[in-house]
Amino acid sequence: MSNLRNLRRALHIGGGTLVGALACAMIAAGALDASALETPRIASMLLLACVAVLTVTAISRRMQFTPPSARSQRASFWLGAAPILADVEIAFALVSACYAIIAVTGSMDSPMYPLLYGVVAFAVSFLSRPGAWATVGAAVILELAFFLRMPFGMDAVAPLLLHGFFLAGASAAHALFWRGLIAAHQRRRARRLERELQAQRDSARDYRLIAAALGAESRAPRNRLQEEHMLALGGVQTISDSVFHTMRLMKWALGAQTCALLWLTERGDAFKVKELASDSDDVTESSRVAAAGPLGAILRDRAPLILARTKPRQIPYYDRGDFTGAFVGVPVMEGAHLRGILCADRDQPFDDDELTILAGATEQILRYVQSEQVFRAVERAKYEHERFYHASAMLCRALTLEEVMETAFDAASQIVGFDLAAITIYEPERKRHRVYSVRVSDEDAPLIDPESLADLEFRDNTGLAAMVVKNKHYLPAGGELRDLTAPVYTKQVRLKEAESLLVLPLLSGDEAIGTFMLASRERQQFGKDVREMLGIIANQVAVSLQNGMMYKTMETMATTDGLTGLTNHRTFQDRLVQLLDRAERTRQPAAILLCDVDHFKNVNDTYGHPIGDEVLRQVAGVLLRSVRKIDIPARYGGEEFAVVLEATDLEGAMNLAERIRKDVAALVVDSDKGPFQVTMSIGIASFPDDATDRAVLIERADSALYLAKESGRNRCMSYQTLAASRRLRKAS
Repeated sequence: MSNLRNLRRALHIGGGTLVGALACAMIAAGALDASALETPRIASMLLLACVAVLTVTAISRRMQFTPPSARSQRASFWLGAAPILADVEIAFALVSACYAIIAVTGSMDSPMYPLLYGVVAFAVSFLSRPGAWATVGAAVILELAFFLRMPFGMDAVAPLLLHGFFLAGASAAHALFWRGLIAAHQRRRARRLERELQAQRDSARDYRLIAAALGAESRAPRNRLQEEHMLALGGVQTISDSVFHTMRLMKWALGAQTCALLWLTERGDAFKVKELASDSDDVTESSRVAAAGPLGAILRDRAPLILARTKPRQIPYYDRGDFTGAFVGVPVMEGAHLRGILCADRDQPFDDDELTILAGATEQILRYVQSEQVFRAVERAKYEHERFYHASAMLCRALTLEEVMETAFDAASQIVGFDLAAITIYEPERKRHRVYSVRVSDEDAPLIDPESLADLEFRDNTGLAAMVVKNKHYLPAGGELRDLTAPVYTKQVRLKEAESLLVLPLLSGDEAIGTFMLASRERQQFGKDVREMLGIIANQVAVSLQNGMMYKTMETMATTDGLTGLTNHRTFQDRLVQLLDRAERTRQPAAILLCDVDHFKNVNDTYGHPIGDEVLRQVAGVLLRSVRKIDIPARYGGEEFAVVLEATDLEGAMNLAERIRKDVAALVVDSDKGPFQVTMSIGIASFPDDATDRAVLIERADSALYLAKESGRNRCMSYQTLAASRRLRKAS
């Protein structure tokens, strides 16, 4: 039965090639020469019709030909040879058609030889190497056959040499030019594809060993999905290699025709052909077979099955279904769950000892799978610990609030992908929440406009963020946004496209100091393992935020005047140097105002120092409200203030100084002795007109301030006015 199947498969695959070779042989024998057709013969006409049918059939078969799968080619000699025989078949058909036309149109004197040259050029360019050689070889043999049937002489030799020259030229030209280019491109593409596939296989297989050997800092950065993909790919490749070798070993040990591992689908109604080793050409190329016949019985009973003789079509992994030999199947059990079936078949019945061998093989296969599962669990835990290590290290290095928040986003992105992330801080004394930092993954198509969240403040409400702070527990449950109407911060802030949402509390001790929110357009992004990891990250973020706030407080104390909230004298001097350097590089003007509260000593003596401090605070408030963000208002010392104006000329500085003077004069300060008002004198110096050196510029602004006080106080004076008055006095 097996020999008959092999014969049918051989005829189906190689029959066309054989018929083409016979057609070439008959044409070579002269069946279609012009002399043979002078008195029409049925045999010659029939041969001509057969050649035409052969050519059309060969072209049709080649166009519809699909190479068998790698597994089928590996299992069968004839299936492995099918791609080569398909090219040889069309080569013989085309050559026989060309020489049939040549034979009936004048043999070696036929005007149709260019058709042959075109066919040869096509074959050497586009057919496989065996197909190209078959074309050229058949053409040479037929040409010699035509020559041998002609009377010997120069009249016969000359056409032979000419035809041979053109045949060689057609072959060589296309081989050198077209086929060379095509082959080079195909080789490059094949090598590149093979390198990529081999690299992927090697990476998948070796990654486990490499990753285990390298430290956390030495691994290439991968997010969680990439890590899972690499582990899965490596596991599948390792299991596939091991199972295939086991199948080959079982087939050899049992003397089986086919040994196959079938894996149960998730629905449990069919089996996937995971791996097989076979001598048969009839093994199915489908990746799925029905859970029927003996397979259905094993699936139902969860027990091994031996059949001394099967009925046709009982074994579903054969296409023709005419196998009627012996069959044995052993379930692959993992606890009480059937995962698959290990099958074998042959002509002779199986005995109990061989059943025991197969049962041992199923245990070995299951160990392959379980070992990979354990390895993946270990690698996953190792990966998670590494992410924690990286996140902790990054957060420990962060000092400022901005660094902490950016690092928090970076750490979260190492664990899970997100489209939006935001951090809020809760101020319990004000009972208000504030969004401090926002990050979107796609700035071109953000989940929400980040500007709508920047510096957003909201009170305690029924939003998720406020509830998380109150309950000190993440929301929503399961990380899935079931109620799209539930506000995250306020009712005005809607995440309409979000499918996954997680709002984590930032816990420091027993207090929630804020929230860490992550949102994604993808479903089921924040599973249990991810939530646990992000929860630990959130706790680290909370500690780092508190450290960052302490750092900011200390920085503020070191750079800010405690009474007025303005920049202190030392920081003012440092920032003035930077501003003047920038102005010199950009060739922009700048100006400095030195301000002094008039008769401030009398205010302290009359109303007391606390009222004097209040006067200074209100004057500082006027300065803060009057200047731009790029300007530098500072407390210079005592009742003196300074303002540095960037990109401002003398005229602009005078206008601002006059406005400040009027606003200060309009202040009304309450005291136990009744309300009173103060005034301010201001001196102005301009960069670079008055000076380019920092110390000289301050000195000249101070000189202008002295002139303002000498001139009656409550006024603004520029150094240029002072310089002009000096020139007048000197001239007089």
